[in-house]
Amino acid sequence: MLDASEILNARILIVDDQEANVLLLEQMLRNAGYTTFTSTSDPRTVCPLHKAHRYDLILLDLQMPLLDGFQVMEGLKEIEAGGYLPVLVITAQPAHKLRALQAGAKDFVSKPFDLIEVQTRIHNMLEVRLLYRKLDDANKVLEQKVLERTAELRESEARFKNFTELSSDWYWEQDAQGRFTFVSGPVFDMLGLASDDLHGATDAADGARWNAEERALLHANIAARRPFIDFVYSRSGANGVMQYLQVSGEPVFDSASRFIGYRGIGMDITEHMARLRQ
Repeated sequence: MLDASEILNARILIVDDQEANVLLLEQMLRNAGYTTFTSTSDPRTVCPLHKAHRYDLILLDLQMPLLDGFQVMEGLKEIEAGGYLPVLVITAQPAHKLRALQAGAKDFVSKPFDLIEVQTRIHNMLEVRLLYRKLDDANKVLEQKVLERTAELRESEARFKNFTELSSDWYWEQDAQGRFTFVSGPVFDMLGLASDDLHGATDAADGARWNAEERALLHANIAARRPFIDFVYSRSGANGVMQYLQVSGEPVFDSASRFIGYRGIGMDITEHMARLRQ
């Protein structure tokens, strides 16, 4: 919504080569309570003036020497490219009304003036113009907030990534079927596993290296969609030395509360376990 003061303080430019018309329109605006208006009788100055002041409304006579109103509107379109052309044309030629609207004008008034009609059209045009500007400003604020929020999320993701890299050997993600969709870190090289088989091997011989009881408990947690923290399980390495892994994970759900997988972190704690046994 707009306050009455916003409309009465709007910036208005009168463009007419007839001084009597300019004086009449200025007096009408003054009597109606408008406070910020100016005028020019030289159509060549309209575009430079609009660039400098960005008027909320331009009252534009169509029949002027040097440049007519249609030529002025063409220049204004370059300034307001893709925007709202705030032009209310003034004409004594009925045939010019449709052409003016097709050229980009938003409304028209006829000569000789009906002051009540002129006041009404000016008020209505300013209301639309200012609402359009408010909407544009609101969209810019929203766009800026989205950009700021996106930057915050990226910064947060970067901090989380740094944290997981510092506190673990790898970060992992699984889909709902238990397939690894993303792994960050050298876990496969550390365990000598294929890249598609982190918690179990593709052949029975390697599968036998894992502690079956621990693996069953881990898989039960995952099947039940339970989070787990610092879960330790072990496997016998190719050299016969026991390897100990510690993993933490949480289930992930989409916006419809459908389970879509797991994500978590893991680390090799073999050396830590060896020190505990000393």
